[in-house]
Amino acid sequence: MIDIRRFALNRITCPTLSLEEFFRLAADLGLSKVELRDDLPGGRIVDDMEPARAAALAEKHGVKVITINALQKFNLASVKARVSAELEELLDTAAALRCPAVVLCPNNDTNDTRDAATRLSETAAALSAFGPSFVRRGILGYVEPLGFAECSLPSIMAAVTAITRSGQPCYRTVYDTFHHYLGPDAENDIGTSYDVSHTGLIHASGVESPIAKEKYRDEHRVLPGPSDRTSCREQIRRHVRLGYAGDISLEPFAAEVQKLPRAKLADALRASLEYLGA
Repeated sequence: MIDIRRFALNRITCPTLSLEEFFRLAADLGLSKVELRDDLPGGRIVDDMEPARAAALAEKHGVKVITINALQKFNLASVKARVSAELEELLDTAAALRCPAVVLCPNNDTNDTRDAATRLSETAAALSAFGPSFVRRGILGYVEPLGFAECSLPSIMAAVTAITRSGQPCYRTVYDTFHHYLGPDAENDIGTSYDVSHTGLIHASGVESPIAKEKYRDEHRVLPGPSDRTSCREQIRRHVRLGYAGDISLEPFAAEVQKLPRAKLADALRASLEYLGA
């Protein structure tokens, strides 16, 4: 069993709910942690309210915002100025929400012509440059490799290499079960080549579609359950067995999940949490 207090809910699960309805849903499920996003309709992390009011609403419902997702293209040097400005805004919002971490997502574009060495070098350079902004506010940066073939950082071990090269103490990785399944790292790398002490957060989702693995995209990501083809539960159990004691956040992107009526969504979430061992 995994203590339910370790589970969190990512807002992508139910993007049509208002912020307070989202907090209430998490609380009704017995969850005390949530992730917010900057890529929902309207582009507002906390809808149209001030961050301080959002923080008060979270406290009212007994939930804590554990991350904001995400700083996009963080490792693409050609857009560094824009990304740096976006980071400052995200960090200011996180500080106002008393949120301890911001997720960083790498460039994920089929038009990215950089070679592997340049991608890794620019990733490390970006982390080095951004580090002081994180440290100054006491906020962590969670680097999230994406397992898609076109991603500039598909490997969690490469992410650790870039973090180490950056020389900054403020970074951890996001271990996403979907992206690990798709990416180049082998399952037995976890605990051997990769130490779970680097993991700041686990993102959990499953895929039930019978399509070929190389065709998996975000829209195929559902709540983890018995028909999952990505071994989400087994991946989480391995991390826990190896000593991971952090949070596990449900992050399904599929419209079939997002469009569920609230009551049915709550039932589906409870079933998934039970399946994962909460």
